[in-house]
Amino acid sequence: MSNGNIAAVQTLYAAFGRGDVAGVIGGLSADIDWHTLGPAKDYPIFSQRKGKAAVQEFLAQVAATEDFSDFSSREFFAADDRVFALGSYAGKIKQTGKPFSCEWVHVFTFAGGKVSKFREYTDTAQFVAGYRS
Repeated sequence: MSNGNIAAVQTLYAAFGRGDVAGVIGGLSADIDWHTLGPAKDYPIFSQRKGKAAVQEFLAQVAATEDFSDFSSREFFAADDRVFALGSYAGKIKQTGKPFSCEWVHVFTFAGGKVSKFREYTDTAQFVAGYRS
């Protein structure tokens, strides 16, 4: 099942890359627990969201806040019901025009063939500094 979960995560990244929000949402469980770790008071993207509608709002907020010049998932590792993805992104914060460029780790947990939990770990200080004008 681990290889199937890796393929499912790769499909989600491909959908995100095409701007296919419905494709991303379709791979999530109804009660998805989506958490981009960091100080929510300092950067609007950081927070915990529950349910598909909240993740859809998150994706809209990403599109409104960040302009990517690169979003690359490079390595995938599976263990039991989890997939760990390593990658990087670069771009700018739309509000300030300040650049960001860093690596990330995404952790996907599967239940019933869908992603039930997502965690993002990244250089939060870079985003907070970029968001401040």
